[in-house]
Amino acid sequence: MKQQICILGSTGSIGTQALEVIAEHPDRYEVYCLTANRRYELLAEQARQFHPSAVVIADERYYEPLQDLLEDLPDVKVYAGRQALDEIVEADPIDMVLTAMVGFAGLSPTLHAIRARKKICLANKETLVVAGELVCRLSQEHHVPILPVDSEHSAIFQSIVGEGDNEIEKILLTASGGPFRTFTKEQLAHVTKNDALKHPTWDMGAKITIDSATMMNKGFEVMEASWLFGVPVDRIQVLVHPQSIIHSAVQFADGAVKAQLGVPDMRLPIQYAFSFPERLSLSAARLDLTTHPLEFFEPDVEKFRCLALAFEAMNRGGNMPCIVNAANEVVNRAFLEDRCSFLAMGDIIAKTMDRATFDAKPDYDTYVATDTEARRIAEELLPN
Repeated sequence: MKQQICILGSTGSIGTQALEVIAEHPDRYEVYCLTANRRYELLAEQARQFHPSAVVIADERYYEPLQDLLEDLPDVKVYAGRQALDEIVEADPIDMVLTAMVGFAGLSPTLHAIRARKKICLANKETLVVAGELVCRLSQEHHVPILPVDSEHSAIFQSIVGEGDNEIEKILLTASGGPFRTFTKEQLAHVTKNDALKHPTWDMGAKITIDSATMMNKGFEVMEASWLFGVPVDRIQVLVHPQSIIHSAVQFADGAVKAQLGVPDMRLPIQYAFSFPERLSLSAARLDLTTHPLEFFEPDVEKFRCLALAFEAMNRGGNMPCIVNAANEVVNRAFLEDRCSFLAMGDIIAKTMDRATFDAKPDYDTYVATDTEARRIAEELLPN
């Protein structure tokens, strides 16, 4: 039987590469549903190629244009709206859900998929950043596996497979350092979005590329790793590794370190999440260690304040990571729209952390209210 897959966010970088993996293994995988936020034309193209049972466009303004493009494919059901995302992941035929949506919007459909007992292939790190305790508790209650798709977390997962109950002494979470690794703070004051979007090693969407440039993305990955692997934040070390060959490593009680290495290619962690515990063939470049130096540096948290703010949020706990995520989504978008400078992003996030209502024991409704409040505060703090 082919595994039926629902891809939340099929038109983004992860979603499109996941479809490449599925196309390479048509005997194993079949697309049940594809979803997008606004990119209805690409969604229609994907539907024509993979013939899913359903497609969902989150932005309801694009429902009719999408329906028009697919009117000659009556077997492909077309839905629209946020509620449709929550409902489609619960469909009986679905075996696994790849959560590749960007931002807070990925939380609700992920929770619905967990409650429907679907295997989760997690590429939406904000889900665990915002509501890690809730997500992990529900996955345990419903006996749902959460397999990481981020290259770093997949590397950690691959390093601990077969280790049983052996304690993780430390996680070594690698970071490329982004395009501004060698910049001074004075230089950072003048960088533009076009500078920030030129990532040295990975081809990603705009939002995550900017998060990589500020290193907020790495802060979010620290939070995600802490929840996924049950390791306190103070036992997670960020290492800047410009070559992005060692995707992350784990140190054990005897001092041994296991790492996963490979060329930068997101199809590998996507496929590993789909096929675990099997390893399938993948038509990808192979690593040649004779041509790659391996360098490591400590991150500069004074230059990259967002990384320090992420650690602070995790240490404070409660809904503080949710506050940071909401503020970050606002300033990230503002920077892309030339409404905020690069360094101002960290300043606005810090001020939002000070002003937003703190709740030490949040539930889902608290997360929703916190997200709304923090976004409003961050918007008010943006330059006029």
